[in-house]
Order: sequence, then C-alpha cells, then structure tokens
Amino acid sequence: MNAVRLRPVLAAALLTLTLGACSSGHTAPAVGSSASAVSGNRITIKDFQFQPGALTVHPGESITVANQDATAHTVTADDKSFDTKTIAPGASATFTAPAKPGTYPYICTIHQYMHGSLTVS
Repeated sequence: MNAVRLRPVLAAALLTLTLGACSSGHTAPAVGSSASAVSGNRITIKDFQFQPGALTVHPGESITVANQDATAHTVTADDKSFDTKTIAPGASATFTAPAKPGTYPYICTIHQYMHGSLTVS
C-alpha cells in the first residue's frame, strides 16, 4: 500500500524537476526599460562591418562600441570629433556624441574601407 501512495508523489516530483530544468530563468527586458534605451546607442563591429552602419543619437549621449571581430578596430570620426582608439578583439569602448548636431562620417583607421555615420540631432 505504501508503494501505491508513493507513486503520485514521485511522479509530481519528477514532473517538477523536469519543468524546472527546461526553464532558462532568463527574461527579456520590458518594453521601454532602461536596457532598451542603452542598447540603442551601440555599435557592434563584426565581420569587418559597423552594425548599424548609421546611428542617430542626441548631443552628448554615450555610444558603446563592441568589437566582436578577431582583430582590433577603431571608430574614428573623419573630423576627429570622436575616436575610440584601438579596441581589442572582444573588448568594448565608449565615446560621447558631439554636442553640435550634424552627420559625422567615421572609419576604422586600421581598416579604412570600413565606414559608418553618426547623426547627432
């Protein structure tokens, strides 16, 4: 009789463990949260390209550049108004958008065929 009573308890415990193992525990940030705002001011370097190739920000905002390539890169404005200096593979750098509105073309000074633009409005 004890074995018959124990079966439902073991089945419930096994189900609980199985469902718990399937859950990642990770939740996406809520719409409008600060995590969403921060991710908008981000340039990713991957496959020798700036992603996005064009970014619009407000004057004085911070922009984070993440280098996901296997080689070093820079983000350097043509007019030198911002320059991350060399960003090692897997590293990140942050710079401040110029105070003056306008469009600022930039390149990687190591790989000068890499181009992007930052619009400040």
